[in-house]
Amino acid sequence: MVPLSVLDLVTVREGDSVARSLDITVDTAKAAEANGFKRYWVAEHHGMAGIAGGATSVVLAHIGNATSTIRIGAGGIMLPNHTPYVIAEQFGTLSAMFPGRVDLGLGRAAGADGRLANALRKDIVSASERFPQDVVELRARFAGQAVGGVESPQASGADAEMWILGSSLFGAQLAAMLGLPYAFASHFALTHLDEAARIYRERFEPSEFCEKPYFMAAINTMAAETEEEAWYLSSSTDQSFVALRTGNPGKLQPPLPNYREGLPGPARAMLEQMRGVAAVGTPDQVRAGLEAFVARTQADELILSASTFDPAAQIRSLELIAGALD
Repeated sequence: MVPLSVLDLVTVREGDSVARSLDITVDTAKAAEANGFKRYWVAEHHGMAGIAGGATSVVLAHIGNATSTIRIGAGGIMLPNHTPYVIAEQFGTLSAMFPGRVDLGLGRAAGADGRLANALRKDIVSASERFPQDVVELRARFAGQAVGGVESPQASGADAEMWILGSSLFGAQLAAMLGLPYAFASHFALTHLDEAARIYRERFEPSEFCEKPYFMAAINTMAAETEEEAWYLSSSTDQSFVALRTGNPGKLQPPLPNYREGLPGPARAMLEQMRGVAAVGTPDQVRAGLEAFVARTQADELILSASTFDPAAQIRSLELIAGALD
């Protein structure tokens, strides 16, 4: 099996606080490290009551202080929300704190409507168009170059590993052109998965950062002692996905038995489509699902995404998956 990593949205559960969510994230990261997972990534989201990872670099510092060997990183930083200079400082500082352990995944989609863009004081459309140039600027600052005559002392020489993230073909093309590793968000965007992987590999240009293509794909997972229990636990994620796609996002809800069966046809069809990139069930079933996904994508690494209402069940899922693949 290829290396496995973990994607954490720093989920806020119904009735819980941001502080409690951060405690759960630290416990989960420590469990991931103890069970041999390669990376622990946090995703940047803003203005959502159910996700507490918006201050991504701060959350990563919290995780880094609680762990010692697992790589920690952003999966990702939505670069249009920021200036490259500030991200260079933040991740240069993280690299100084946790040498050899920091990843910087960069995404182009701002995930912001007009109100949030105003709160961020950003022209999101213009910033998104500058994404390739901003990635190049970041790389230059890590290399110690004074871009525009301005140095970034905290970033100079930082060993943060840069990635391009994507859910379309654009990111695949950019990662290939720049010779960077590429991660595809197949846990929520399936349409372009196979084509993006093909384009990335075919057009890849070796660089000092990456000699050959390195492709990571995301997949939704949940393991439990029985298949029925695993699907029951994953219904919390199902509820969040439906709430988000219907314009009513909120905190993570307790699991519901037979949740999918009670949904209207369109919502049920949407979740059934998501099962195309999921490995849910007993440890053996999850292992088979992961192996099939690797066979399909030829991924060099998988990153597992899963949230359930009971933090202990979430950690237990990671333990069962690691045990099944040991």
